[in-house]
Amino acid sequence: QVHLVEAGGGLVQSGGSLRLSCEASGPSLDDYAIGWFRQGPGKEREGVLCISSSGGSSYYVDSVKGRFAIFRDKPKSAIYLQMNSLKPEDTAIYYCAAHRSCGSDWFRYDYWGRGTQVTVSS
Repeated sequence: QVHLVEAGGGLVQSGGSLRLSCEASGPSLDDYAIGWFRQGPGKEREGVLCISSSGGSSYYVDSVKGRFAIFRDKPKSAIYLQMNSLKPEDTAIYYCAAHRSCGSDWFRYDYWGRGTQVTVSS
């Protein structure tokens, strides 16, 4: 059983940056793809980007390309989501999730954290 915990959310002004972390207790995350998802107010959950077990990343939202990046810290069994140039439309609860491979469909993922709130003020 993989237990995921997100951290790093908060309130930031438009144009600011945040770094979210996803850490695991239990089995190592090395063999899992880790996806970041978000759910904004009144919106459906959407896949943002994912990093495979081999380190390749996939983007699922065009608007975050060039602003968001995902990377692993294997010794810490942690995955980070670096978010720069934040916009009010990035406001959402951000979740990390684990599956054996990347994909944009949230229902494919086996393990989820509880999420961390990101609020971007204009």
